[in-house]
Amino acid sequence: MTPNSTPRPTASPKQVLEMIVRHPARWAIPALITALAMGAYAMFRQPPWEASQALVIRNDAILNQDAPGRFSQPEEMRTVQETILELVRSRGVLAAALAEVGPPPNRTGDTAAWPSEQHIADLRELVKLAPPKGAEFGRTEVFYLKVRDPDRNRAMALVAALCGQLELSFQKLRDVKAASLVHEIEKAVELAAKDLAESTARLSDIERQVGSDLAELRLLHDTTSGESALRRTTAEIQTELRQARTAQKANEQLLELLRLAQAEPDRLVAMPNTLLESQPGLRRLKDGLIDAQLAASQLLGRMSEEHPQVQAAREAQRQIVRDVHNEIANAIRAVEVDLKVNGDRAALLEQQLAATTGRLEKLAALRAPYANQVAETRKRVDLLERAQERLAEARATQATARSSSLIARIDSPETGVRPVGPGRTVLLAVGVVGGLFVGFGVLVLFTDPVSTTAEAPALSQALHAARESKLGKAAPANRRRSGGAGREEILSSPSAPAALAEALRVVSPVQVTTP
Repeated sequence: MTPNSTPRPTASPKQVLEMIVRHPARWAIPALITALAMGAYAMFRQPPWEASQALVIRNDAILNQDAPGRFSQPEEMRTVQETILELVRSRGVLAAALAEVGPPPNRTGDTAAWPSEQHIADLRELVKLAPPKGAEFGRTEVFYLKVRDPDRNRAMALVAALCGQLELSFQKLRDVKAASLVHEIEKAVELAAKDLAESTARLSDIERQVGSDLAELRLLHDTTSGESALRRTTAEIQTELRQARTAQKANEQLLELLRLAQAEPDRLVAMPNTLLESQPGLRRLKDGLIDAQLAASQLLGRMSEEHPQVQAAREAQRQIVRDVHNEIANAIRAVEVDLKVNGDRAALLEQQLAATTGRLEKLAALRAPYANQVAETRKRVDLLERAQERLAEARATQATARSSSLIARIDSPETGVRPVGPGRTVLLAVGVVGGLFVGFGVLVLFTDPVSTTAEAPALSQALHAARESKLGKAAPANRRRSGGAGREEILSSPSAPAALAEALRVVSPVQVTTP
């Protein structure tokens, strides 16, 4: 818009009505053309038929042991249905369905190029997945596959072919996924088996180091408390060693007393019986000596020292002392032998105790590494078992993917009793209404409301001036006639064309020629 230009005035409803009345051709011709075009479209248009097939989806029975065939979470079902939506719109499925159904009957041209990329793109726009009425996509196992086509039979054939190709494509996708999963899990099983072999080798090395004490090590690992055979052996050795040392101590004391008694036999009487338990003969001699001493004392209480009975008692006492002296010598040798035997036994027990203690210390040092290695080996075994279970599930899924389909059809395809979209009557009505709007739009866009409004009074004034000039000499009765009657008289007079041209020249720059 230039700076000197003025904005176009807005037409009021009254001005629009005046434009409609004054210029009927400006709006009637576009309205008629639009209505005729819409009528021709309605007459020659082929309304499309929409064929739909109800489908139901289920989950893998192997992946859900508690509820086979059902989805544990709504998100899983939504994911599967979104995958199906992408599959049904994929190029492979659409091309296979078009190739199976074939070109439409009215197709002309080379059929060898069927289907082309354009046909596939057109079919992609006409295919959709929809949930049941009132449901949300991904919230129900049932959904509809819908296809539109001008031919009813071809629409039903297309939806049937798409369902078949969708099932095959979904099975192939499941097979590919399962094969990839099987390959991945096989690698995991191989790695888990390798780790288990390495862990088992390290555990075997520790067990070989333990040797014959493996049972003790396993017992120490399996039980946190309790007595093992090695512990019991150690305790028994310690008990025997204490007994040997106690006996050795007693023999040493006995040997010392016996040596004193050998020099002074009377000391035998004061020797405790606990020390003489190992010398029963010496103990009897001690008892006999005591009895002889008692008998001599009793005789001395009644008789004198020179009495034969007293002398016999004294002699018996001296004989017992000589026997005690001889027996003490034998007892000393026996005690010395016992001391040597007890010493050797104590030394042997100490060696055994040191050996068992060393074994326990070695087991104690290996207990923590052994426990860690056993735990690691068990963990490796669990990992291998779980990997093998997943591998079995993946192989079962792959086998079922090749033999069964998760998509099931409900009944057969249907199209309804009439095509989809508006009918001919509705299209004609839309064409008439649309034509009127187009005509009125053309009228408003290409007609100036100001010039139309100003044209009427200017034309009236010009006609009035022409009449006065041409009929100035007419009778007064003619002057009193109405403007409309005078205008008719002027127009009917021989000089009316010239007067009208003069009036139009005054009110409009358009050149008007007189006939």
